[in-house]
Formats: sequence, C-alpha cells, structure tokens
Amino acid sequence: MKLRFNCLLLCMLAVACKPPRMETFEKNRDIPRSQWTIDNKQSFELELAPEDTAFYYNMYINVRHTDAYPYSNLWLLVGTQLPGDSTSTVSRIELPLADTYGKWLGSGVDDIYEHRIPIQQNAILSKPGTYRFTFEQNMRQNPLPEMLSVGLRIEKAALRK
Repeated sequence: MKLRFNCLLLCMLAVACKPPRMETFEKNRDIPRSQWTIDNKQSFELELAPEDTAFYYNMYINVRHTDAYPYSNLWLLVGTQLPGDSTSTVSRIELPLADTYGKWLGSGVDDIYEHRIPIQQNAILSKPGTYRFTFEQNMRQNPLPEMLSVGLRIEKAALRK
C-alpha cells in the first residue's frame, strides 16, 4: 500500500514539475510622462516551448490613451524577430482608435480609453525559442501626447492540423 502511494506521489510531482504551457501572453508597458517619442521603442519577448508550436495564435496590440489624444488612429512600426534570427522584419500598420464621428472605439472609464486591436489571426509560430516584438510610434507628431501605455497580447487559438 505504501509503495502504491509513493508511486502516485512521484507521478504527481513529475506532472507538476513540467513548465506551464503558453495559453495567453500579455504584457503592457507604460509610456513615460504620457509622451511617446519615436526613439522609445517598446519591446516584448515571448518564449515558446516546442509543444506550443503546434497551435495557431491570435495577436493583438493593446493601447491606452486619454480622451485628449488628438488623433483617431495610431500608426505603428511593428518589428518581429524570430528565434535564431539576428534581424527583424518591420511592418507599418494603422490602428483605428475612433470612428468617423470621433467616438472612441475602445472601452473607457472617466477620460482613459483602452483598445485591444487584432493585428493577426491564426498566426503560425513554428519555431520554439524567443520571439521578439517591437512597437515604434510612426505618427507625424513627436512626441505623441496622451499615450499612456502600449502592449502585446497573444492567445492560443487552435491546434494546427
């Protein structure tokens, strides 16, 4: 009986010691003094285990700003560096923050608005290792006022076939 209990205990410990699998990654970075300068690139690193490469992922950019933000959109340069690569690919994307009437699209409390904007659905992250994503504001105004934070969210979507 004692041997059976010890075996059960060892099995439970072996399962408990495995590193957690990535279901959702989310990190946000505050913008100093709510003034996002062009040279202030925000960087995010995601460590992907080999077993997590078998899934599709949905990717989002999180943006927080005040009601005094002067534009209805945000242009970003998004850099992506894959595991083992020394260079990154950069894409320029537009994030809509308000509709054509000037109403903010995100959720708001008092004068703070938050947006979770999809940038890629069913993305394939096929290499295990460290992925690095950088966000650089690419608006004509520098510094960009009333920006509180920016972040990255990656959710596991479905198993690839």
